[in-house]
Amino acid sequence: MGMITWKYIKEQIKVTREHDPAIHSDWEVFLYPSFWAVYYYRKAHEHYLKGHYFRARYISQKAVRKTGIEIHPGAKIGKNFFIDHGTGVIIGETAEIGDNVLLYQGVTLGGTGKEKGKRHPTIGNNVMISAGAKVLGSFTIGNNVKIGAGSVVLESVPDNCTVVGVPGRVVKRYDKEIPSENIDQTDLPDPVREDLDNLKEANSELTNHILRLEEELRFLKNDASGRTERSRIEMDRKQTEGMNGEGI
Repeated sequence: MGMITWKYIKEQIKVTREHDPAIHSDWEVFLYPSFWAVYYYRKAHEHYLKGHYFRARYISQKAVRKTGIEIHPGAKIGKNFFIDHGTGVIIGETAEIGDNVLLYQGVTLGGTGKEKGKRHPTIGNNVMISAGAKVLGSFTIGNNVKIGAGSVVLESVPDNCTVVGVPGRVVKRYDKEIPSENIDQTDLPDPVREDLDNLKEANSELTNHILRLEEELRFLKNDASGRTERSRIEMDRKQTEGMNGEGI
């Protein structure tokens, strides 16, 4: 990929308009860091595939200085890839990214520092990774997955799931494909809130159970006290009758 092609420009205009309502004219696409980061990546990737590693890294590092986005030239990236804002995004050498993937600023697709060979994640199609999320290690993120802002994902995620939290927790929302234009980073579950709600409900049930037990205990005590009092009266009556009989 030498000069910027009209095909690439049209693809970037389309994907930018899909994901960013702030764009008002097609010319603005040239001002987006994602436009230039992806362009330089594809150019560097061609050199990488030919074994021109120094040239590939030179181009990618030039792109980092211009855009604040670091994409290793060895990464594999599909169609309609878009990075919103972009500053601080890092994509490792063996990362693989499918089609219609959306990343926000501060996302890292990295390794753990322990593996060799394939050491970065594989991202499926129609995936959204929100601001500041970290996906670390060699595993697969399935199709139609959402990863919430600030999440740290350390293991594989099945298709059609949402991941939030540190470490990332999977929350199954629905088993159907998510069109890329419907991807957003606000309609996400909050597992911490859900856990707190569950704890409140369990605490309420436990409290009600204890109150019922206390009520039953009071009833048993009152019943036992009543039987004791009746027994005492009966014994006094018998003793009185016995004494009267002896007197006669």
